[in-house]
Amino acid sequence: MNESYHHSKKKFLKRLLIVFTLGSTFLFFTYATTPYANNLKKHFKDSRIELGGWIHGGATLNPSQAGGYNGPVAFADQANRFQLNQFNLFLQRPVISETRKWDFGGRFDFLFGTDAIFTQAFGVPTFDVNSGEPLNRNNWDLNLCCSSTRTYGIALPQAYLEVHVPIGKNGINLKAGHFYSPTGFETIPAPDNFFYTRAYSFNAGEPFTHTGLQANYIVNNNWSVSGSAVTGSATGGWDSGWDKQLGNWGGVAGITWTSDNQATSLNVTGTYGKISTRSDESWGMYNIVFQHKINPKTLLVLHHVHGYAGDVLLNNLKYTNVVKNAEWIGFVTHLYHDLTDNLSIGVRGEWFRDRDGFRNPSPFRVAAATNIVNGVATSYAGNISSVTITPADYYAATIGLNWKAAKTLKLQSEALKKLNIRPNIRYDRVDALHTTAYRPFAGNKDQILFSLDFVIPF
Repeated sequence: MNESYHHSKKKFLKRLLIVFTLGSTFLFFTYATTPYANNLKKHFKDSRIELGGWIHGGATLNPSQAGGYNGPVAFADQANRFQLNQFNLFLQRPVISETRKWDFGGRFDFLFGTDAIFTQAFGVPTFDVNSGEPLNRNNWDLNLCCSSTRTYGIALPQAYLEVHVPIGKNGINLKAGHFYSPTGFETIPAPDNFFYTRAYSFNAGEPFTHTGLQANYIVNNNWSVSGSAVTGSATGGWDSGWDKQLGNWGGVAGITWTSDNQATSLNVTGTYGKISTRSDESWGMYNIVFQHKINPKTLLVLHHVHGYAGDVLLNNLKYTNVVKNAEWIGFVTHLYHDLTDNLSIGVRGEWFRDRDGFRNPSPFRVAAATNIVNGVATSYAGNISSVTITPADYYAATIGLNWKAAKTLKLQSEALKKLNIRPNIRYDRVDALHTTAYRPFAGNKDQILFSLDFVIPF
């Protein structure tokens, strides 16, 4: 009876959270049409303060999975069910750049949904990656709510102040706080990605957020540089918080070249630092992103990532309590084409190698939600004994559409005018690397996903 009661309670809380989110969104849009809201909007506009956000949700059909997760695929990781991935609100005052005047601003983001766990500051893991000893995790946004729902949570992925300093020809922009990583091509915010799912190179190969100081400088029309000093992480400066590992500082640096006609760009960005305050071993990565507009309607993107962590403790299907250097490498190709003003098609292909079975657990959510409870490793997202990982090569191919439905159908609703509907088909396959066969897709080496999601910015 108790088990049935707790199961019903979890389902009720999950539904309550979804209803609250959708209800608050409805009230937000309703209030936005009142005279009081119009006055507030005018005040915000005059002060250059922006209040906005987006709603993102979808469902994935996985014929090979009777229930649970889509293997090591993150973000759209729930098989055969609807996910409210992101209900994101932000408040920001962007700084005016490239001027000879001081300017001040900042940004704060609140995110509720199933993507919260991938966006939280989880850079102090449950166990030290070198010794395996339990660690005290940070208190920024890991435990704000919702553990009883298994899938939903809250993240505070950005909270920073920004200032434009009039130094040099174009001035320098400085951020101080918690912010999204400048690495890579894909990113956390749903409106900034073409596909529902993300590439393995993003899921497992790069940081999501940092805490510290970031500087951006535009040299001229062709060149820009960035640099960051980051802290608060026991994974080389990745996904850090505010209250742990503050003595462990690392760096992030990048340089971008853009052609005179703005059609071609090349970005090289890397991170480097000691793994933690307990280890002098190194953790770092670099990635290269090449973008080229073949014509005004067609964009080609090539992305390469390569990461390294020194003397990590490995326990997987190949290694048992083995300490060795770990590496991971990925290559991703994107091609996007606008069929019409309101309809675009995209194709993405990827090879990702987790050489030592260190970066890509399946299911990722269960591993990420692990904490020490009464001295025992426990995951609220599922049974941690179900988590598997091994050295392997991952292959993925995705094709999808972006359809601006409201514009096509000429809907007059202010709330729906930016609605974007995205059907996708994705094929995944994994081959174990120098070890026994690996089958993370519900006992299979491959899977096919059919997904449909929507994004509504506001």
